[in-house]
Amino acid sequence: MAERAKALLVDDRKDNLLALEAILQGLPVTPVAVESGEAALKQLLTDDFAVILLDAQMPNMDGFETASHIKRRERTRHVPILFLTAADRDAQLALRGYAVGAVDYLTKPFDPWVLRAKVSIFVELWTKTQQLKAQADATRERDAQWQRLTETVDEAARVLRANGEQAASEALALLEKARWGSPND
Repeated sequence: MAERAKALLVDDRKDNLLALEAILQGLPVTPVAVESGEAALKQLLTDDFAVILLDAQMPNMDGFETASHIKRRERTRHVPILFLTAADRDAQLALRGYAVGAVDYLTKPFDPWVLRAKVSIFVELWTKTQQLKAQADATRERDAQWQRLTETVDEAARVLRANGEQAASEALALLEKARWGSPND
């Protein structure tokens, strides 16, 4: 069964986190709520996320600093960040958000349907990426199987050439192993 996409919700106010969880309800995503930038960074060490909804203005480590840390890490630099803020439509804050790697910057109150649509797109992209990774893994495994098969057939041909008809039973055993797989594989 495929892993379900997760959305990291980061806000210092519990009521905002509850509201975000309610907005995302019914989408094919598991919300993971944390109350600080530090907690978000810790969560990102253990879990993979399709999207991060990040409050821009928090005490201690604000959303901009948190985003900066996220984008510096190899493991998390490609996770899309949507900034959410209660600040008025200050263009400088939005530019600062984009400068640290945000894909969007929404001011509150925002339309919950717009947020759902944006999250849905990132969840779909994450899901497609996971499917492509699984297909690539399966292709690599098939290639490895073909490589082992080719090596076994080459070995059987070498044995036949070296020993003529006397080696036919050994060569046949190798070919059968290649066809049906070794009990140790």
